[in-house]
Formats: sequence, structure tokens, C-alpha cells
Amino acid sequence: MRKILLITVLSLTLFSCSKKENTASIDDLINAKNVKELQAKKALIQADLAKIDEALATLDVKVDEALVSVIAVKDTTFNHYLEIQGSVDTKENILIQPEMPGTLVSLNVKAGQKVSKGQILGRVDDGGSSQQVANLETQYQLAKTTFERQKNLWNQKIGSEIQYLQAQTQMISLQKSVAQAKAQLSKTVIRAPFSGTIDEVFVERGQVVAASQQGLMRIVNLGNMYVSTSVPETYIGKLKVGTEVDVFLTSLNKTYKGKVRQVGNFINPNNRSFGIEVGVPNPDNLLRPNQVAKLKIIDYTTKNAIVVPTNVVQEDGKGDKFVFTAININGKTGTAKKVLVKVGQSSDNVTEILSGLSSNDVIVTEGVNTISDGMKLNF
Repeated sequence: MRKILLITVLSLTLFSCSKKENTASIDDLINAKNVKELQAKKALIQADLAKIDEALATLDVKVDEALVSVIAVKDTTFNHYLEIQGSVDTKENILIQPEMPGTLVSLNVKAGQKVSKGQILGRVDDGGSSQQVANLETQYQLAKTTFERQKNLWNQKIGSEIQYLQAQTQMISLQKSVAQAKAQLSKTVIRAPFSGTIDEVFVERGQVVAASQQGLMRIVNLGNMYVSTSVPETYIGKLKVGTEVDVFLTSLNKTYKGKVRQVGNFINPNNRSFGIEVGVPNPDNLLRPNQVAKLKIIDYTTKNAIVVPTNVVQEDGKGDKFVFTAININGKTGTAKKVLVKVGQSSDNVTEILSGLSSNDVIVTEGVNTISDGMKLNF
């Protein structure tokens, strides 16, 4: 009997110790550095979490009815856009260089001044070229008079043919010399190559100038602006001269309507793209070279398309796309119906529906995440 009592007391003691060990807190186990019990605790917790996830997945947590917003879908034109970034530029933006080195004897313009094509902007010292032109013109006039007299005599059969030919040759030679000297003299005159605005002037009158990288001044014409960019070669058959483009200027927060005016004929082998130019109107003269522009180019369009807001299209566990429609509509109430759909492309926060919906179907636009198939809807 005493032996049985001893065994019973010992068993109770071992059970108590085992229970105490199992109910020890995680902090106690960490402090005790009991790796084995910590691993056991982790396994138990993970098993419990798996049970909770399984229960949540099968529990029906939907409510009986929900407040939603709905719209009726209509046939419309759907446009998909290629969105790329480009840079504003103009071909009439140059640094004016002197054709002849020398002292700048006159400077007729200042920054901000509008000029016309051919207008004289300044002059460089000609170094005596004007006097040379005057001397050659005098010689030419004398040679011309001599030739005309010799020609009259030759017509009257007076004098020799050689005298006539010598006078003619002398006149033509001096005529060419005068033209050459005038062309050389004209290089000392600095003219505007096109109409525009003097953006900057880098020199002052009296300064010795020569052809340099900086130039004398910068002239810009903002009336012929365009945006240049590169487009992936996959779009080469979709972009043509005349294609309309929306050009958004971030710095101006303004959109301009432009058209593709040039499509490159060369594919860059490094990035498999080709260049395009989009002409952009600039009625307010707000566009500037090197501004960043965002281009939206229509690369796909469909008439009589069914489109829905992109955020109403959901995906179930099987990977099928679906939307909720409202059926059995009676005034401000209806019933939710899950409709599988086949989607096309998305653009501007709307998605094209290729199949599953028809015109005048009523879809749920707000509250789609709180409803389920068959639920009563209030709207």
C-alpha cells in the first residue's frame, strides 16, 4: 500500500512538472534558452494559424445587403494610347558666328529684340575690302566702256578681232573680280538667317571676334516648335505622318494638340527604336526648347466598344476576370450578379470589355469589394 502511494505521488509530481513546463511563457523559455520547447511552441502556433486561415476562407462573412453606386454601360469609342516622354525643340535655334574674323565695329541688336530674316545685326571691320571693291568697280567700268567702243568699231569692220576679244576678256575678268570682292565684303556683315528673337548676346561692340563655339549671339524662333522622341519598333506600322498626338507640358500643366510630321526611317540597333517628330502649335509663345513633354499617341481604336472603369474589374481564385452587375432592378434596389468578362486593353483608367457585357447592362462601380453574388443592393 505504501508502495502504491509512493508511485502515485511521484506520477502526480512528474505530471505537475510537465504541465508547468508546457505552460511556461515564451519569455520564460527565451530566458531559459530552451530551444526545444521554443520550436515546439512555434509549431503549435503555426498549426493554429493554419486552422484560422482555413476557417476564414470558408466562413460566409458577407452581409445581406450593401449600399453601392451603379452605372449603365454604353457603346462608345475606345482609344488606347502609347505614352512616351519627349523633348521640345525648334530647328530655328542657332548661335550666330562671324564669317570673317576682325573687330566688331557695330552691334545693332540686344537681347529680347525681335528681328526679321536678312536684317543686319552687326558688322566686322572689313580691313580695306570696301576700298578694294571700289577700285575694282572703277576698273570694271573702264573695261566695260572700252569693250563697248571696241565692239562698235568691230561692228563697223574697223580694228582687229584680237582687240575686240581682248577688251571683252578684260571686262569679263574684272566683272568676276568685282563679284568676288563683293562676296568677300558681304561676309563682314552679320545678318539674321531667319525671323526670330535675339535670346542672348555674348559680345560687345569693339571686341575682336572670330568663329568660336560660343558665337556672337543666339537667335530663336518659337513659331516652328516640335517634340522629338524615340518609339519602340513594334509601333512602326501604327504611326504615320499626320497622326494626332496629345502633348502635355508638365511645366505648364497644359495639353497641346499636335501631329506627327516626321517618322524616322532608321531603327536604332542599340534600343530597337525609331525617331519621330511631332509638330506643336505655340500661339502663346510658352513653349521653349528642351522642355519635357509627355506624348499620348493613339495606337489602337475601336468604335462601339463596351468600356468600364478599370477598378471594377476583379479576379477570382481561378484567375477569371469578373464584374458585378445589378439585376432585378426595382427603383433604388437590385440584386448583385457576378459576370465573367473577357477584357481587352486599358487606357485612361477604363478597360475595354470584349465579351460578357452588353450595352445598357448596369454595373456596380462603388462598393464592389463589399458585395457577393446574389446580395441585395441599395443605390
